[in-house]
Amino acid sequence: MAQEDAKNGVKEEVVFAAMKPRLYVEAPKAKDAVQFYKTAFGAEEVNRTVHPKRKAEQELPLLLSAELKLGYSSFLVTDLVTDDSLSPVKTEGSGGVTFCLETERVEAAVEKAVGAGAIPVDEAVGCGYGGSGGVVKQLKDPYGNVWLICAPPKEVVSADVEA
Repeated sequence: MAQEDAKNGVKEEVVFAAMKPRLYVEAPKAKDAVQFYKTAFGAEEVNRTVHPKRKAEQELPLLLSAELKLGYSSFLVTDLVTDDSLSPVKTEGSGGVTFCLETERVEAAVEKAVGAGAIPVDEAVGCGYGGSGGVVKQLKDPYGNVWLICAPPKEVVSADVEA
């Protein structure tokens, strides 16, 4: 059917299976960052790829990517090197990413992350995150990434929404 549609000029819909954010960490600290995310957030390492050429040339091999799983989501951690044309350049004023982790046990999650080396940025606040007005705490990991620890959105019963 898809081949017939392609022949008839009908374009197939593109469907993505997943989105995996990639965290770049100043080289050679990605290995330490992976351990931090395991300890602080209970991440599970799914896969790891090191740079095969750099391994022989350097004391510490560069981490091309480590895939970590948190709940149902995954993200990648990579060593950031300045001589790599594909690596993003971190500059003041450039775009950034904030990660939000949902849990019923916000305080316990924050305590665990701080014990592993995260720095609390803000105290618990009421927030409109997800329309829940739930508890949110903001942390910065030792590699400069910002994480929000949030209570899951509460189910809201609302009137009919007009499209």
